[in-house]
Parts: sequence; C-alpha cells; structure tokens
Amino acid sequence: MDLLTELTILVLAAFVGFEVISKVPNTLHTPLMSATNAIHGIVLLGGLLVIGRADGLLDNVILVIAIAFGTINIVGGFLVTDRMLEMFKRKPAKGEAAKSGERERAGVGV
Repeated sequence: MDLLTELTILVLAAFVGFEVISKVPNTLHTPLMSATNAIHGIVLLGGLLVIGRADGLLDNVILVIAIAFGTINIVGGFLVTDRMLEMFKRKPAKGEAAKSGERERAGVGV
C-alpha cells in the first residue's frame, strides 16, 4: 500500500470514529472508554510482535513509541475507569456508619 492510500484510510477512520463517538449517549462513555482501552491492547500486542522482525533504527524507534503509548493508554484508561466506577459505589448512610463504628469498638466482628 502506498502512503496516500494509508493516509486516506487514516483520515476516513478518524471521521468514522468521530461520528460514532458523537452519537453515543454520555452515560455510555465510561464503558466505551474501557472497551476501547482493551482494544488498544491489540496495538500493544502488534507492536511487540512486529518489533522482533523490525529492521533499522527508525522502525525500532517507532515501534518502541507505539508500545509505550499503547501501554500508557491501557494503564491510564483502566485507572480512570476504576476511578469513575468508584463514583457509583453506594456510600453507607450516617446511621449505618455510626453503628458500624460502634460494633468495631465493641469488638464485634463485621
């Protein structure tokens, strides 16, 4: 494939991705982010597989950058997803928290 074809595919993919993401309701952005982070693992796996066959300094540098960005995206995405899911956990009511504290002070197992 020549460079012009690859650039055309990249631009079209960017437009399709923008249109798809803009149609998703806000409540589904967190699960969508998590799924796309998991899909980004394919980039990491591909980079690791290709770096063994790469020839030349430029190929190795580009692959190392791709692997580094893929790793950052995966780890950061899961950290953000975990933090956002913490926001949906139910917090104990004040009465329940006080009873729980009294039981702990009395030595009653939880």
